[in-house]
Amino acid sequence: MLADGLRRRATYLSRMIETPMVVLDTNVLEAAFRSRRGASFAILSLVGTDRFEIAVSVPLVLEYEEVLLRRTGGDERTEASVRDLLDYLCSAGRRQPIFFRWRPMLPDPSDDMVLELAVAAGCDAIVTYNRRHFPDIHRFGVRVLRPAEFLSELGD
Repeated sequence: MLADGLRRRATYLSRMIETPMVVLDTNVLEAAFRSRRGASFAILSLVGTDRFEIAVSVPLVLEYEEVLLRRTGGDERTEASVRDLLDYLCSAGRRQPIFFRWRPMLPDPSDDMVLELAVAAGCDAIVTYNRRHFPDIHRFGVRVLRPAEFLSELGD
């Protein structure tokens, strides 16, 4: 009886300290390239630490690449810096295959793959500046957080 109670307590405590799993929407990466002072840059600086995990998929990484490479040529954003970031995100992130689709589900069809990834990977949240693009996704057990909100939940 005592052993069962201790086992249940240990299971409860381990769930409380689980590392959150999130999907970073493309606009978070774009914002991080534009400014080193914002919440998006702070989040990217924490990728690969034990604070949270990110889920990535082939379609999402291809979108990251396409969007981020549009504005190369400046001081901070070169093709090499974009590719280095993508390589790092792919190595630090949990690569998640997606075996099902619910399209169309969201107002912006390009966001459907973000939701599909979040559900397939069992993510806690999608971190994005475009909350309105993800209406009613709470029914999938996924929250939508702005970067500053996510940092606040992490205690930063």
